[in-house]
Amino acid sequence: MKAIENTSQRHFAPSELVCKPDGSIYHLGLHPDQIADTLLIAGDPARVESIAQRFDSVEHRVANREFVTLTGRIGEQRISALSTGIGTDNIDIVLNELDALRNIDLANRVERKERRPLRIVRIGTSGALNADIDVGSFVHSAYAIGLDGVMHFYNGQFEADEVELLEAYRAHCQWSIGGFSPYAVRGSRAAGALFQEGFVQGITATACGFYGPQGRALRIAPSFPELNERMGSFSFHGIPMANYEMESSALFALGGLLGHECTTVCLIIANRQKGAFLEDYKPRMQVLIDKVLERVL
Repeated sequence: MKAIENTSQRHFAPSELVCKPDGSIYHLGLHPDQIADTLLIAGDPARVESIAQRFDSVEHRVANREFVTLTGRIGEQRISALSTGIGTDNIDIVLNELDALRNIDLANRVERKERRPLRIVRIGTSGALNADIDVGSFVHSAYAIGLDGVMHFYNGQFEADEVELLEAYRAHCQWSIGGFSPYAVRGSRAAGALFQEGFVQGITATACGFYGPQGRALRIAPSFPELNERMGSFSFHGIPMANYEMESSALFALGGLLGHECTTVCLIIANRQKGAFLEDYKPRMQVLIDKVLERVL
């Protein structure tokens, strides 16, 4: 998606830009100086702690609800790790508040004239939709298909390749969920260029839930039981539909609109076509964390 052009210094009312009495942003509980230019984000607060174990020093540790932020240094490089919780609704909070910390003068409630972009890499776990992607593999999300509703509430312009991908996806999957439209969005090319070698390049489906929205049938049958099989055979210009997760569509779309460089890498812990699951995935996640740190520093 195309970034918003900054045409004027807008002023934000207290009800719209919500801050705590100490001046920190409302949900993240952070001040502007407590985040680095590069952030690694994960749904799980425990994964943030694992990332921070690689830091040589920690400058800031801030926790509020599910949002845990640690900012420190590895050598001379300053870096932040932040837990988002699960879902695109949480990504909506995180991206907007990170951008506010970066691009709004919180004390005076006005937009800054000079844009200051962030580089944000999501490190997640996910389930493969393609039978050829084994558990334990690392996937880089070149695109995301949004099976959530977040971007329907924002005024943004999708680019030509995103529109083309969505049309191809809807046609191939014979989309049949009435009254609900998915969307397609590309991750940052600049950030994604770091994760080509050693990663499966794929399209990620971002679901709005873990069970029915990802085709799981426990005691309630999903309304579109054929969707996973159809997605597993889909590709776009040679890029396969690779995996399911629950955050990347909003991350890419909001990041693109706000001018930040956002990408996602995931460890495959399940293969939905084969019914396989990697029970002890934490050692493999440690490998992924190290790979990400090597490439962002």
